[in-house]
Amino acid sequence: MVDNVADRSPSGLTLHLVPEPVWRAQADAQEYRPEAFAEEGFVHCTDGEALLIEVANRYYRADPRPFLALDVDLARIAARAVYEDAEQRYPHIYGPIEREAVVRVRRMERADDGAFTSIGESLA
Repeated sequence: MVDNVADRSPSGLTLHLVPEPVWRAQADAQEYRPEAFAEEGFVHCTDGEALLIEVANRYYRADPRPFLALDVDLARIAARAVYEDAEQRYPHIYGPIEREAVVRVRRMERADDGAFTSIGESLA
C-alpha cells in the first residue's frame, strides 16, 4: 500500500497567531479558544515562521493590537488536527488547545507601519 501524502495528519510543532489581549484574557483557563472559534469550530494554525509572518501581514496588518505566536505541540492536544489545504501548510485543530500543548509564546515584532517583520524571543 502506497502512503498518500494527502492523507497525512499534521504532527510536531505548529504555530498559532493570537492577539495578545485574547491570550491574556484566557490566562486562567485550562484550554485556549481563539476569538472566532464559536463561529468557525476550529483553530487556524500555520507551519513555519516565515509563513506565519506572511499570514499575519495578509490578515492582521491593520489590526493595531499586539500579537503573539504560540508554538503548539500537536502531540499534546486531544482534538483532531487536519490539513485541509492542498499544500499541507495550514493545519486546523478541531477543538480547543490545552495550555500544556503551548510549549512557547513569542511576541510578533512589527514595523512602524504595522507590518509584521519577525517573531521575537520567548516571553518570560
